[in-house]
Amino acid sequence: MAFTSANGRTQTSLSEINITPLVDVVLVLLIIFMVTAPVLQSGIEVSVPKTRTVKEITEERLVISIDKDQRVFLGNDAVNINEIAAKIKQKIRDPQHQSIFIRADENVPFGAFATVMDSVKQSGITNVSIVTQPLESHGSKR
Repeated sequence: MAFTSANGRTQTSLSEINITPLVDVVLVLLIIFMVTAPVLQSGIEVSVPKTRTVKEITEERLVISIDKDQRVFLGNDAVNINEIAAKIKQKIRDPQHQSIFIRADENVPFGAFATVMDSVKQSGITNVSIVTQPLESHGSKR
């Protein structure tokens, strides 16, 4: 900003913003968000089995997780294994056209997995996908 003084000379004011504190605050906020973001997305610890064919997850679906201690989660909420069908019916309006993901730890006994699958079928959902990880290929096979 320029102004004219009493003797007719043009002078500029010293009203510049010091940007250094702003940069410091922004960098501190950036570090805080970088540290807290992985904690917020950690969710339920499940080591899913590895398979050769893995379909990419492209849409948002309801996810049932079974961890290594055989605890069952619907989304991020712990659920009694006997109440899964009722909880799914509460969350889903149209079970015939709805699909669901099941994430089970590779060390979960088949009986627990079968009980969860049976509960999902009782809720009316017929389209069930099982979440797996791709196998790591060690070099090319010719």
